[in-house]
Amino acid sequence: MDEIPMPRVHILATGGTIAGSGASSVDPGYRSGVMGVSALVDGVVGLRSVAVLTGEQFSQVGSQDMNDGLWLSLAARVNALFAADEADGIVITHGTDTAEETGFFLHLVVKSDRPVVLTGSMRPASSLSPDGPLNLFNAVSVASDPGARDRGVIVALNDDLHSARDVTKSSTTDVQAFISPGAGLLGTASYGRIRYFRSPTHPHTSGSEFSVEGLVAMPRVDILYAHANMPADLVRASASLGAQGIVIAGMGNGNVSTDVANTLADVAGKGVIVVRSSRVSSGDVGRNIELDDDGFGFVASDQLNPQKSRVLLQLCLASGLGSGPIQDAFFRY
Repeated sequence: MDEIPMPRVHILATGGTIAGSGASSVDPGYRSGVMGVSALVDGVVGLRSVAVLTGEQFSQVGSQDMNDGLWLSLAARVNALFAADEADGIVITHGTDTAEETGFFLHLVVKSDRPVVLTGSMRPASSLSPDGPLNLFNAVSVASDPGARDRGVIVALNDDLHSARDVTKSSTTDVQAFISPGAGLLGTASYGRIRYFRSPTHPHTSGSEFSVEGLVAMPRVDILYAHANMPADLVRASASLGAQGIVIAGMGNGNVSTDVANTLADVAGKGVIVVRSSRVSSGDVGRNIELDDDGFGFVASDQLNPQKSRVLLQLCLASGLGSGPIQDAFFRY
């Protein structure tokens, strides 16, 4: 009987806390991304028994320094690895600050049903009790699992599996720092033992209309945080500095003051796409609820938080969509 070959998993290391190091095992301060991919792999006992591993140091940054250029390069690399059949699954080690944004971007532009799994850690590798090694073990296990196919990009942290569409960071320091409000977990992974609870219900990866092939830059989209007595001149400043889109992290159901709403309507009339999201951690932003989106020319974000709304709006603008199709996209994705 022929032996079943081990799955091939390629690790793309981008830096982050999982590769961080501090002055001592109990020092809360540390530098992100100082460990290389080989040290990360060698630090996880039994990892090479899960899959045939290859790895590369894609970048060495804290995820606060992730940017559009790195996203485009990362998407191109993932798509190239799959197109060349060089991996059955890919793990991306990443800082937690912007993991949800990188994950959602890849969720919309990777053109394969093979698993892409983001992981990271809340504690640096030098910590007294680092969470990174087990997170990496679980992530490689998921990337090796045929059951992970066609579930889009998965974020694997602290034994939980999240869809990149739904996940958000909810704590600055807790090890249990990520939640998927409303939608809930995709599943769990405990010491490599995987259970799935559901599959994503919105289009993703090979089912997504979005592609960044040949794209060298992303449109500028700004996020403005709404608050009591918010000055409307922030809207004018954003538009004057070249933003093609503005996402409002609105109060409640995506609300803003009358003055801000009128100013947003003015820039929307001049071609800037305005998306209303919410600074609240869960719930939908409905269209034409308290604000007249039809009259103002706004887009309602539906279920996407401000940072995810920015990603989708960038891709919509890069695809040349107008406000009507962009609203449709927010309802679909």
